[in-house]
Amino acid sequence: MSEETAPLILTLAMDPQSFALFDGLRRRHFPPERNFIPAHLTLFHHLPGDREDAILRELEALCGRQPPVALAVTGLRSLGRGVAYTLDAPDLETLRGRLASMWRAWLTPQDRQGFRPHVTVQNKVTPAEAQDLLRALQATFAPFAVQGEGLHLWRYLSGPWRLARTFRFGGG
Repeated sequence: MSEETAPLILTLAMDPQSFALFDGLRRRHFPPERNFIPAHLTLFHHLPGDREDAILRELEALCGRQPPVALAVTGLRSLGRGVAYTLDAPDLETLRGRLASMWRAWLTPQDRQGFRPHVTVQNKVTPAEAQDLLRALQATFAPFAVQGEGLHLWRYLSGPWRLARTFRFGGG
């Protein structure tokens, strides 16, 4: 597979403070030999790389009209071998639903499933390590707000991702 046809991944661009918090936790708790990418909230895991031009046009048009989205970080959840922050994001769910409808024919089974917004800060560790981190983070957790400022489109390179383009909400 060439880089031009490699799958595309769509994530939320968060406000800088929230991104820094999540990315710092990810760098601290994700096994370094497996941490190829920054903290992220994935909207779509596998869009067809050969449809990039159409995807770019649709994202450019949609994001230009989309105001920033408010998200609430509501808790933490166990991933079995990791930990994620859970988010409540009705406006983001609406936006993702709109994109899923446009791209329905292209979506993989994973991307057709229900959308459960989360940010993974640890994965690929032992269940005991994951439970220890979950307990530690829950001990000091208080809900907080995140602002979605746009979307990042990434190219999947069999491990690492390469940023293809960022689309700011409101055309910024």
